Amino acid sequence: MFDYKRYFDICRAENGIEVSLSFDMPQGYETADGTFDFETKTVYINKEYLSQAPDYEQAFVLYHELRHAAQYLSPERFSGAIIRSLPYTIMFDGTCYKLADGRYLECRLEGGKELFTDVYLGQPYEVDANRYAYEKVRMLFGDSEELRRLYDFRMPKRHVPDDEYAAYYAMIDEKAK
Repeated sequence: MFDYKRYFDICRAENGIEVSLSFDMPQGYETADGTFDFETKTVYINKEYLSQAPDYEQAFVLYHELRHAAQYLSPERFSGAIIRSLPYTIMFDGTCYKLADGRYLECRLEGGKELFTDVYLGQPYEVDANRYAYEKVRMLFGDSEELRRLYDFRMPKRHVPDDEYAAYYAMIDEKAK
């Protein structure tokens, strides 16, 4: 069984971030692998949901969410593209959120799952979190075909350029007023 607490504490110390770990998923995230809540500074891991997953996958989720914690709590350590993307969430179905004044504003963009899957997966903070998780898990468990498949599954199939994200962010800004 994967020792979440041990690796959480190590990674938290390596990144100099003050966050908590919880296995009680917040409302609305019951079927998610994990999430990070910047308001409570808590990394949530759906331990029960992931209980049948191999250790490398459980570790991937943990490191992915810890990277999000670092992005939000120490944005100055990240690229301009990641910093610009942090207030915006574009979901698979076109539902979008903008973080403004400590609360999320919701709107919806027209398209569909085919369009927004790569947009969601290609968000700069998601790509960074997946790359970080892959490297950390690779160092911990070694490289494997299964790990590469997990990484490829979590990466966009189509590169979404920065100017396309700028257009999406402008639409979200307009609709989420």
